[in-house]
Amino acid sequence: MSLDSITTSVDEAVSGFFEPIATWLGEVVFYSVPVGGTELPLIVAWLVVAGLVFTAWFGFIQVRKFKLAVDVVRGKYDEKGSAGEVNHFQALTAAVSGTVGLGNIAGVAVAVSIGGPGATFWMILCGLLGMATKFVEVTLGVKYREVHADGTVSGGPMHYLPKGLTERFGKNGKSLGKVLAVLASFMILFFGLFGGNLFQVNQSYAQLVSVTGGEDGLMGSSAGALFFGILIAALVGIVLIGGIRSIANVTSKLIPAMAGLYIAACLVVILVHVTAVPAAIATIIEGAFNPEGVAGGVLGALIIGFKRAAFSNEAGLGSAPIAHSAVKTKHPASEGLVALLEPFIDTVVICTMTALTIVIANPASWAEARGGESIGGVTITSDAFATVMPWFPYILTVAVLLFAISTVLTWGYYGLKAWTYLFGRSRTSEITYKVVYTLFAIAGSLLTLQTLIDMADAVLFMLAVINIIGLYLLAPVVKRELNSFLEHVRARNAGETADEDPESVKTTV
Repeated sequence: MSLDSITTSVDEAVSGFFEPIATWLGEVVFYSVPVGGTELPLIVAWLVVAGLVFTAWFGFIQVRKFKLAVDVVRGKYDEKGSAGEVNHFQALTAAVSGTVGLGNIAGVAVAVSIGGPGATFWMILCGLLGMATKFVEVTLGVKYREVHADGTVSGGPMHYLPKGLTERFGKNGKSLGKVLAVLASFMILFFGLFGGNLFQVNQSYAQLVSVTGGEDGLMGSSAGALFFGILIAALVGIVLIGGIRSIANVTSKLIPAMAGLYIAACLVVILVHVTAVPAAIATIIEGAFNPEGVAGGVLGALIIGFKRAAFSNEAGLGSAPIAHSAVKTKHPASEGLVALLEPFIDTVVICTMTALTIVIANPASWAEARGGESIGGVTITSDAFATVMPWFPYILTVAVLLFAISTVLTWGYYGLKAWTYLFGRSRTSEITYKVVYTLFAIAGSLLTLQTLIDMADAVLFMLAVINIIGLYLLAPVVKRELNSFLEHVRARNAGETADEDPESVKTTV
Protein backbone atom coordinates (compact mmCIF):
# COMPACT_ATOMS: atom_id res chain seq x y z
CA MET A 1 0.00 0.00 0.00
CA SER A 2 1.40 3.41 -0.98
CA LEU A 3 1.94 6.30 1.45
CA ASP A 4 -0.69 8.35 -0.41
CA SER A 5 -3.36 5.68 0.03
CA ILE A 6 -2.48 5.29 3.72
CA THR A 7 -2.78 9.03 4.42
CA THR A 8 -6.04 9.20 2.46
CA SER A 9 -7.45 6.33 4.51
CA VAL A 10 -6.38 7.99 7.77
CA ASP A 11 -7.92 11.32 6.70
CA GLU A 12 -11.21 9.67 5.80
CA ALA A 13 -11.33 7.59 8.99
CA VAL A 14 -10.58 10.55 11.28
CA SER A 15 -13.04 12.82 9.46
CA GLY A 16 -15.76 10.18 9.60
CA PHE A 17 -15.34 9.74 13.35
CA PHE A 18 -14.92 13.38 14.44
CA GLU A 19 -17.10 15.20 11.90
CA PRO A 20 -20.33 15.03 13.95
CA ILE A 21 -18.47 16.29 17.04
CA ALA A 22 -16.72 19.06 15.11
CA THR A 23 -19.98 20.17 13.49
CA TRP A 24 -21.82 20.32 16.80
CA LEU A 25 -18.95 22.11 18.56
CA GLY A 26 -18.61 24.65 15.76
CA GLU A 27 -22.34 25.38 15.81
CA VAL A 28 -22.22 25.99 19.57
CA VAL A 29 -19.02 28.06 19.78
CA PHE A 30 -19.57 30.09 16.62
CA TYR A 31 -23.32 30.41 17.08
CA SER A 32 -24.52 33.43 15.10
CA VAL A 33 -27.55 35.66 15.38
CA PRO A 34 -29.07 37.66 12.51
CA VAL A 35 -28.20 41.37 12.73
CA GLY A 36 -29.21 43.82 10.01
CA GLY A 37 -29.26 41.27 7.21
CA THR A 38 -26.06 39.45 8.19
CA GLU A 39 -24.88 36.98 10.83
CA LEU A 40 -23.00 38.01 13.99
CA PRO A 41 -21.02 35.22 15.74
CA LEU A 42 -21.65 35.75 19.46
CA ILE A 43 -18.05 34.79 20.30
CA VAL A 44 -16.82 37.74 18.22
CA ALA A 45 -19.22 40.07 20.05
CA TRP A 46 -17.93 38.62 23.34
CA LEU A 47 -14.33 39.50 22.42
CA VAL A 48 -15.18 42.96 21.08
CA VAL A 49 -17.28 43.87 24.13
CA ALA A 50 -14.37 42.85 26.37
CA GLY A 51 -12.12 45.21 24.40
CA LEU A 52 -14.63 48.03 24.83
CA VAL A 53 -15.04 47.39 28.57
CA PHE A 54 -11.32 47.24 29.30
CA THR A 55 -10.61 50.26 27.09
CA ALA A 56 -13.08 52.28 29.17
CA TRP A 57 -12.04 50.71 32.50
CA PHE A 58 -8.39 51.64 32.00
CA GLY A 59 -9.04 55.00 30.37
CA PHE A 60 -7.87 54.27 26.80
CA ILE A 61 -4.60 52.85 28.08
CA GLN A 62 -3.61 51.72 24.58
CA VAL A 63 -3.41 55.40 23.55
CA ARG A 64 -2.28 57.06 26.78
CA LYS A 65 0.52 54.59 27.56
CA PHE A 66 1.65 53.62 24.06
CA LYS A 67 4.94 55.55 24.36
CA LEU A 68 5.56 54.06 27.81
CA ALA A 69 5.03 50.57 26.36
CA VAL A 70 7.67 51.26 23.71
CA ASP A 71 10.06 52.53 26.40
CA VAL A 72 9.56 49.34 28.41
CA VAL A 73 10.32 47.19 25.33
CA ARG A 74 13.50 49.22 24.82
CA GLY A 75 14.60 48.26 28.35
CA LYS A 76 14.35 51.74 29.89
CA TYR A 77 12.76 50.42 33.09
CA ASP A 78 14.55 47.08 33.41
CA GLU A 79 15.64 46.06 36.91
CA LYS A 80 18.60 43.86 37.79
CA GLY A 81 17.82 40.62 39.57
CA SER A 82 14.29 40.26 38.17
CA ALA A 83 12.94 36.73 38.02
CA GLY A 84 12.20 35.38 34.56
CA GLU A 85 13.86 33.88 31.49
CA VAL A 86 13.69 36.48 28.68
CA ASN A 87 13.70 40.26 28.27
CA HIS A 88 10.68 42.35 27.28
CA PHE A 89 11.55 42.42 23.57
CA GLN A 90 12.06 38.66 23.41
CA ALA A 91 8.78 37.99 25.23
CA LEU A 92 6.96 40.28 22.79
CA THR A 93 8.43 38.63 19.68
CA ALA A 94 7.74 35.14 21.06
CA ALA A 95 4.08 36.05 21.61
CA VAL A 96 3.75 37.88 18.27
CA SER A 97 5.11 34.82 16.48
CA GLY A 98 2.11 32.87 17.78
CA THR A 99 -0.40 35.32 16.26
CA VAL A 100 1.28 36.55 13.08
CA GLY A 101 0.75 33.86 10.48
CA LEU A 102 -1.25 32.81 7.47
CA GLY A 103 -4.27 34.71 8.75
CA ASN A 104 -2.44 37.98 8.15
CA ILE A 105 -1.81 37.01 4.53
CA ALA A 106 -4.79 34.90 3.49
CA GLY A 107 -7.42 35.76 6.09
CA VAL A 108 -7.28 39.48 5.40
CA ALA A 109 -7.76 38.87 1.67
CA VAL A 110 -10.89 36.86 2.44
CA ALA A 111 -12.13 39.62 4.76
CA VAL A 112 -11.85 42.40 2.16
CA SER A 113 -13.43 40.10 -0.42
CA ILE A 114 -16.49 39.26 1.66
CA GLY A 115 -16.79 42.51 3.62
CA GLY A 116 -15.38 44.88 1.00
CA PRO A 117 -12.57 47.43 1.56
CA GLY A 118 -14.52 48.90 4.49
CA ALA A 119 -13.83 45.77 6.56
CA THR A 120 -10.28 47.11 6.91
CA PHE A 121 -11.47 50.09 8.96
CA TRP A 122 -13.37 47.89 11.41
CA MET A 123 -10.47 45.45 11.56
CA ILE A 124 -8.20 48.28 12.69
CA LEU A 125 -10.73 49.43 15.30
CA CYS A 126 -11.08 45.90 16.71
CA GLY A 127 -7.29 45.59 16.84
CA LEU A 128 -7.09 48.81 18.86
CA LEU A 129 -9.73 47.54 21.31
CA GLY A 130 -7.93 44.21 21.62
CA MET A 131 -4.85 46.05 22.90
CA ALA A 132 -6.66 46.76 26.19
CA THR A 133 -7.75 43.13 26.60
CA LYS A 134 -4.23 41.91 25.94
CA PHE A 135 -2.90 44.31 28.59
CA VAL A 136 -5.25 42.87 31.22
CA GLU A 137 -4.62 39.16 30.56
CA VAL A 138 -0.85 39.47 30.31
CA THR A 139 -0.60 41.54 33.50
CA LEU A 140 -2.45 38.71 35.27
CA GLY A 141 -0.20 36.16 33.57
CA VAL A 142 2.91 37.71 35.12
CA LYS A 143 1.19 38.49 38.44
CA TYR A 144 0.26 34.86 39.11
CA ARG A 145 3.07 33.03 37.30
CA GLU A 146 5.14 30.33 38.95
CA VAL A 147 8.92 30.74 39.07
CA HIS A 148 10.40 27.28 39.52
CA ALA A 149 13.52 26.40 41.48
CA ASP A 150 15.55 25.99 38.26
CA GLY A 151 14.64 29.52 37.15
CA THR A 152 12.12 28.48 34.51
CA VAL A 153 8.67 30.05 34.54
CA SER A 154 5.12 28.79 33.98
CA GLY A 155 2.20 31.11 33.38
CA GLY A 156 -1.09 31.51 31.56
CA PRO A 157 -4.80 31.11 32.35
CA MET A 158 -4.20 27.72 33.96
CA HIS A 159 -2.27 29.63 36.65
CA TYR A 160 -3.91 33.04 37.00
CA LEU A 161 -7.50 31.75 36.98
CA PRO A 162 -7.17 29.43 40.02
CA LYS A 163 -4.74 31.65 41.95
CA GLY A 164 -6.52 34.91 41.22
CA LEU A 165 -10.00 33.57 41.93
CA THR A 166 -8.79 31.98 45.18
CA GLU A 167 -7.17 35.23 46.25
CA ARG A 168 -10.34 37.24 45.58
CA PHE A 169 -13.12 34.80 46.50
CA GLY A 170 -11.59 32.28 48.89
CA LYS A 171 -12.71 28.61 48.98
CA ASN A 172 -15.45 29.01 46.36
CA GLY A 173 -13.03 30.72 44.00
CA LYS A 174 -10.47 27.98 44.56
CA SER A 175 -12.81 25.17 43.49
CA LEU A 176 -13.98 27.03 40.41
CA GLY A 177 -10.44 28.06 39.53
CA LYS A 178 -9.14 24.48 39.57
CA VAL A 179 -11.86 23.33 37.18
CA LEU A 180 -11.25 26.26 34.84
CA ALA A 181 -7.48 25.65 34.92
CA VAL A 182 -7.86 22.05 33.76
CA LEU A 183 -10.27 23.08 30.99
CA ALA A 184 -7.95 25.88 29.88
CA SER A 185 -4.96 23.53 29.76
CA PHE A 186 -6.84 20.98 27.66
CA MET A 187 -8.03 23.63 25.22
CA ILE A 188 -4.58 25.14 24.77
CA LEU A 189 -3.01 21.71 24.30
CA PHE A 190 -5.60 20.60 21.74
CA PHE A 191 -5.27 23.76 19.67
CA GLY A 192 -1.48 23.66 19.95
CA LEU A 193 -1.31 20.19 18.39
CA PHE A 194 -3.82 20.74 15.59
CA GLY A 195 -4.14 24.48 14.94
CA GLY A 196 -0.76 25.78 16.04
CA ASN A 197 1.21 22.84 14.63
CA LEU A 198 -0.43 20.50 12.11
CA PHE A 199 -2.41 23.20 10.27
CA GLN A 200 0.58 25.56 9.96
CA VAL A 201 2.82 22.83 8.54
CA ASN A 202 0.06 21.64 6.20
CA GLN A 203 -0.59 25.09 4.74
CA SER A 204 3.06 26.04 4.37
CA TYR A 205 3.69 22.75 2.57
CA ALA A 206 0.76 23.48 0.24
CA GLN A 207 2.25 26.90 -0.62
CA LEU A 208 5.66 25.31 -1.24
CA VAL A 209 4.12 22.75 -3.59
CA SER A 210 2.31 25.50 -5.52
CA VAL A 211 5.56 27.30 -6.40
CA THR A 212 7.58 24.17 -7.19
CA GLY A 213 5.47 22.82 -10.02
CA GLY A 214 2.34 21.67 -8.22
CA GLU A 215 1.47 18.01 -7.67
CA ASP A 216 3.83 16.98 -10.48
CA GLY A 217 6.69 19.16 -9.24
CA LEU A 218 9.70 18.59 -7.01
CA MET A 219 7.77 18.64 -3.72
CA GLY A 220 4.43 17.29 -4.96
CA SER A 221 5.05 13.63 -4.17
CA SER A 222 4.40 11.85 -0.90
CA ALA A 223 8.18 11.50 -0.52
CA GLY A 224 8.53 15.29 -0.84
CA ALA A 225 5.80 15.76 1.78
CA LEU A 226 7.52 13.36 4.17
CA PHE A 227 10.89 15.09 3.67
CA PHE A 228 9.34 18.50 4.35
CA GLY A 229 7.58 17.23 7.48
CA ILE A 230 10.73 15.63 8.88
CA LEU A 231 12.76 18.77 8.18
CA ILE A 232 10.27 21.04 9.98
CA ALA A 233 9.94 18.55 12.84
CA ALA A 234 13.73 18.45 13.28
CA LEU A 235 14.01 22.25 13.33
CA VAL A 236 11.13 22.59 15.78
CA GLY A 237 12.40 19.76 18.00
CA ILE A 238 15.88 21.28 18.28
CA VAL A 239 14.50 24.68 19.30
CA LEU A 240 11.89 23.23 21.68
CA ILE A 241 14.58 21.40 23.63
CA GLY A 242 16.01 24.78 24.65
CA GLY A 243 12.69 26.01 26.06
CA ILE A 244 11.43 29.59 25.95
CA ARG A 245 14.95 31.05 25.94
CA SER A 246 15.79 29.16 22.78
CA ILE A 247 12.42 30.03 21.21
CA ALA A 248 12.83 33.69 22.16
CA ASN A 249 16.34 33.78 20.69
CA VAL A 250 14.95 32.49 17.39
CA THR A 251 11.78 34.60 17.30
CA SER A 252 13.57 37.80 18.35
CA LYS A 253 15.51 37.50 15.10
CA LEU A 254 12.89 35.79 12.95
CA ILE A 255 9.90 38.04 13.72
CA PRO A 256 11.57 41.38 12.90
CA ALA A 257 13.12 39.84 9.77
CA MET A 258 9.93 38.32 8.40
CA ALA A 259 7.73 41.26 9.38
CA GLY A 260 10.26 43.63 7.81
CA LEU A 261 10.38 41.54 4.64
CA TYR A 262 6.59 41.45 4.34
CA ILE A 263 6.04 45.13 5.15
CA ALA A 264 8.81 46.13 2.73
CA ALA A 265 7.07 44.18 -0.04
CA CYS A 266 3.77 45.89 0.81
CA LEU A 267 5.48 49.28 0.67
CA VAL A 268 6.94 48.49 -2.76
CA VAL A 269 3.45 47.85 -4.14
CA ILE A 270 2.06 50.91 -2.38
CA LEU A 271 4.86 53.20 -3.62
CA VAL A 272 4.53 51.96 -7.20
CA HIS A 273 0.82 52.78 -7.01
CA VAL A 274 1.39 55.84 -4.79
CA THR A 275 -1.03 57.99 -6.77
CA ALA A 276 -3.79 55.50 -5.92
CA VAL A 277 -3.20 55.71 -2.16
CA PRO A 278 -5.58 58.63 -1.38
CA ALA A 279 -8.37 56.99 -3.40
CA ALA A 280 -7.75 53.62 -1.66
CA ILE A 281 -7.93 55.19 1.80
CA ALA A 282 -11.12 57.01 0.78
CA THR A 283 -12.55 53.71 -0.50
CA ILE A 284 -11.78 52.00 2.82
CA ILE A 285 -13.41 54.75 4.88
CA GLU A 286 -16.39 55.06 2.56
CA GLY A 287 -16.78 51.29 2.46
CA ALA A 288 -16.83 51.19 6.26
CA PHE A 289 -19.91 53.39 6.46
CA ASN A 290 -21.51 52.97 3.05
CA PRO A 291 -20.49 49.57 1.64
CA GLU A 292 -21.99 48.32 -1.59
CA GLY A 293 -22.52 44.65 -2.37
CA VAL A 294 -21.91 43.55 1.22
CA ALA A 295 -24.54 41.48 3.01
CA GLY A 296 -25.80 43.55 5.92
CA GLY A 297 -24.31 46.82 4.66
CA VAL A 298 -22.33 48.67 7.34
CA LEU A 299 -22.98 45.94 9.93
CA GLY A 300 -21.80 43.33 7.45
CA ALA A 301 -18.50 45.13 6.86
CA LEU A 302 -18.12 45.74 10.61
CA ILE A 303 -18.72 42.10 11.53
CA ILE A 304 -16.30 40.78 8.91
CA GLY A 305 -13.62 43.25 10.03
CA PHE A 306 -14.11 42.46 13.71
CA LYS A 307 -14.12 38.73 13.02
CA ARG A 308 -10.84 38.89 11.11
CA ALA A 309 -9.14 40.95 13.82
CA ALA A 310 -10.44 38.77 16.67
CA PHE A 311 -9.24 35.60 14.94
CA SER A 312 -5.87 37.16 14.12
CA ASN A 313 -4.54 38.80 17.29
CA GLU A 314 -6.00 36.32 19.85
CA ALA A 315 -6.69 39.10 22.37
CA GLY A 316 -8.74 37.58 25.19
CA LEU A 317 -8.05 33.97 24.28
CA GLY A 318 -5.49 33.47 27.06
CA SER A 319 -2.68 32.10 24.88
CA ALA A 320 -0.27 35.06 24.80
CA PRO A 321 0.10 35.34 28.61
CA ILE A 322 1.95 32.01 28.54
CA ALA A 323 4.84 33.50 26.55
CA HIS A 324 4.77 36.90 28.26
CA SER A 325 4.89 35.30 31.73
CA ALA A 326 8.51 34.28 31.15
CA VAL A 327 9.66 37.92 31.10
CA LYS A 328 12.27 39.28 33.49
CA THR A 329 10.37 41.82 35.56
CA LYS A 330 9.26 42.65 39.09
CA HIS A 331 6.21 44.61 37.92
CA PRO A 332 3.47 42.57 36.16
CA ALA A 333 1.89 45.63 34.54
CA SER A 334 5.17 46.43 32.77
CA GLU A 335 4.72 43.36 30.58
CA GLY A 336 1.01 44.06 30.27
CA LEU A 337 1.95 47.34 28.61
CA VAL A 338 4.42 45.55 26.33
CA ALA A 339 1.69 43.08 25.36
CA LEU A 340 -0.71 45.80 24.22
CA LEU A 341 1.73 46.40 21.34
CA GLU A 342 0.99 42.88 20.09
CA PRO A 343 -2.46 43.50 18.52
CA PHE A 344 -1.09 46.77 17.17
CA ILE A 345 1.70 44.96 15.32
CA ASP A 346 -0.42 42.00 14.25
CA THR A 347 -3.67 43.72 13.25
CA VAL A 348 -3.19 47.47 12.97
CA VAL A 349 0.12 47.22 11.07
CA ILE A 350 0.49 43.86 9.29
CA CYS A 351 -3.17 43.08 8.55
CA THR A 352 -3.77 46.67 7.43
CA MET A 353 -0.73 46.59 5.15
CA THR A 354 -2.11 43.45 3.49
CA ALA A 355 -5.54 45.01 3.03
CA LEU A 356 -4.15 48.29 1.69
CA THR A 357 -1.90 46.42 -0.76
CA ILE A 358 -4.87 44.44 -2.13
CA VAL A 359 -7.12 47.51 -2.40
CA ILE A 360 -4.43 49.58 -4.14
CA ALA A 361 -3.22 46.84 -6.52
CA ASN A 362 -6.81 45.69 -7.20
CA PRO A 363 -5.84 42.33 -8.79
CA ALA A 364 -8.31 40.56 -11.06
CA SER A 365 -8.65 37.67 -8.60
CA TRP A 366 -9.92 40.06 -5.91
CA ALA A 367 -12.65 41.35 -8.24
CA GLU A 368 -13.58 37.75 -9.06
CA ALA A 369 -13.73 36.82 -5.38
CA ARG A 370 -15.96 39.81 -4.63
CA GLY A 371 -18.16 38.64 -7.46
CA GLY A 372 -18.78 35.38 -5.65
CA GLU A 373 -16.10 33.08 -7.08
CA SER A 374 -14.26 30.82 -4.66
CA ILE A 375 -10.63 31.94 -4.70
CA GLY A 376 -8.05 31.26 -1.98
CA GLY A 377 -6.93 34.21 0.13
CA VAL A 378 -3.24 33.51 -0.45
CA THR A 379 -3.88 33.64 -4.21
CA ILE A 380 -5.44 37.11 -3.96
CA THR A 381 -2.60 38.46 -1.83
CA SER A 382 0.00 36.88 -4.09
CA ASP A 383 -1.69 38.34 -7.19
CA ALA A 384 -1.68 41.80 -5.59
CA PHE A 385 2.08 41.64 -5.16
CA ALA A 386 2.52 40.13 -8.63
CA THR A 387 1.10 43.30 -10.20
CA VAL A 388 4.44 44.90 -9.37
CA MET A 389 6.72 41.91 -8.75
CA PRO A 390 5.83 38.87 -10.91
CA TRP A 391 8.38 36.81 -9.00
CA PHE A 392 6.86 37.66 -5.61
CA PRO A 393 5.09 34.28 -5.08
CA TYR A 394 8.54 32.88 -4.28
CA ILE A 395 9.15 35.58 -1.67
CA LEU A 396 5.64 35.02 -0.31
CA THR A 397 6.46 31.34 0.06
CA VAL A 398 9.48 32.24 2.19
CA ALA A 399 7.29 34.54 4.30
CA VAL A 400 4.65 31.83 4.71
CA LEU A 401 7.30 29.32 5.79
CA LEU A 402 8.80 31.74 8.31
CA PHE A 403 5.39 32.69 9.68
CA ALA A 404 4.44 29.02 9.97
CA ILE A 405 7.66 27.90 11.67
CA SER A 406 7.52 30.73 14.22
CA THR A 407 3.88 29.89 14.99
CA VAL A 408 4.70 26.19 15.40
CA LEU A 409 7.54 27.07 17.79
CA THR A 410 5.48 29.35 19.98
CA TRP A 411 2.50 27.02 20.15
CA GLY A 412 4.92 24.22 20.97
CA TYR A 413 5.84 26.17 24.10
CA TYR A 414 2.20 26.98 24.91
CA GLY A 415 1.29 23.33 24.56
CA LEU A 416 4.21 22.28 26.76
CA LYS A 417 3.02 24.52 29.59
CA ALA A 418 -0.51 23.10 29.27
CA TRP A 419 0.86 19.54 29.16
CA THR A 420 3.05 19.96 32.25
CA TYR A 421 0.16 21.54 34.16
CA LEU A 422 -1.95 18.45 33.41
CA PHE A 423 0.72 15.73 33.64
CA GLY A 424 3.53 17.19 35.75
CA ARG A 425 6.95 18.75 35.04
CA SER A 426 9.06 15.58 35.14
CA ARG A 427 11.75 15.09 32.50
CA THR A 428 9.89 12.06 31.14
CA SER A 429 6.69 14.08 30.82
CA GLU A 430 8.38 16.91 28.94
CA ILE A 431 10.26 14.59 26.57
CA THR A 432 7.04 12.69 25.83
CA TYR A 433 5.30 15.94 24.88
CA LYS A 434 8.16 17.11 22.65
CA VAL A 435 8.20 13.77 20.81
CA VAL A 436 4.43 13.91 20.29
CA TYR A 437 4.60 17.52 19.10
CA THR A 438 7.35 16.84 16.56
CA LEU A 439 5.44 13.80 15.23
CA PHE A 440 2.43 16.06 14.67
CA ALA A 441 4.65 18.35 12.60
CA ILE A 442 5.54 15.41 10.34
CA ALA A 443 1.86 14.46 10.09
CA GLY A 444 1.04 18.03 9.06
CA SER A 445 2.71 17.63 5.68
CA LEU A 446 0.95 14.32 4.99
CA LEU A 447 -2.54 14.73 6.47
CA THR A 448 -5.17 17.45 6.20
CA LEU A 449 -7.31 16.39 9.20
CA GLN A 450 -9.52 19.42 8.45
CA THR A 451 -12.21 18.18 10.83
CA LEU A 452 -9.81 18.24 13.78
CA ILE A 453 -8.45 21.65 12.71
CA ASP A 454 -12.01 23.00 12.72
CA MET A 455 -12.48 21.50 16.17
CA ALA A 456 -9.25 23.13 17.33
CA ASP A 457 -10.54 26.58 16.33
CA ALA A 458 -13.76 25.98 18.26
CA VAL A 459 -11.89 24.70 21.32
CA LEU A 460 -9.57 27.73 21.40
CA PHE A 461 -12.46 30.18 21.21
CA MET A 462 -14.24 28.26 23.99
CA LEU A 463 -11.24 29.24 26.09
CA ALA A 464 -12.09 32.90 25.44
CA VAL A 465 -15.40 32.49 27.29
CA ILE A 466 -13.67 31.11 30.38
CA ASN A 467 -10.72 33.50 30.17
CA ILE A 468 -12.66 36.75 29.79
CA ILE A 469 -14.97 35.95 32.70
CA GLY A 470 -11.80 35.62 34.76
CA LEU A 471 -10.46 38.91 33.39
CA TYR A 472 -13.61 40.76 34.46
CA LEU A 473 -13.42 39.29 37.97
CA LEU A 474 -9.70 40.08 38.32
CA ALA A 475 -9.63 43.52 36.68
CA PRO A 476 -9.29 45.33 40.07
CA VAL A 477 -6.05 43.40 40.62
CA VAL A 478 -4.76 44.67 37.28
CA LYS A 479 -5.68 48.24 38.26
CA ARG A 480 -3.54 47.95 41.41
CA GLU A 481 -0.64 46.49 39.48
CA LEU A 482 -0.81 49.30 36.92
CA ASN A 483 -0.77 51.96 39.64
CA SER A 484 2.21 50.21 41.26
CA PHE A 485 4.19 50.20 38.03
CA LEU A 486 3.33 53.80 37.19
CA GLU A 487 4.62 54.81 40.64
CA HIS A 488 7.81 52.86 39.89
CA VAL A 489 8.15 54.71 36.58
CA ARG A 490 7.61 58.06 38.30
CA ALA A 491 10.25 57.21 40.90
CA ARG A 492 12.75 56.04 38.27
CA ASN A 493 12.21 59.16 36.19
CA ALA A 494 12.70 61.31 39.29
CA GLY A 495 15.86 59.44 40.26
CA GLU A 496 14.31 58.04 43.43
CA THR A 497 14.71 54.48 44.75
CA ALA A 498 11.75 52.34 43.66
CA ASP A 499 10.35 49.22 45.26
CA GLU A 500 12.72 46.40 44.31
CA ASP A 501 10.79 43.34 45.43
CA PRO A 502 6.98 43.54 45.16
CA GLU A 503 5.15 40.54 46.54
CA SER A 504 3.24 40.08 43.29
CA VAL A 505 5.96 38.17 41.51
CA LYS A 506 7.67 36.18 44.28
CA THR A 507 5.75 32.93 43.82
CA THR A 508 8.23 30.03 43.68
CA VAL A 509 7.60 26.30 43.52
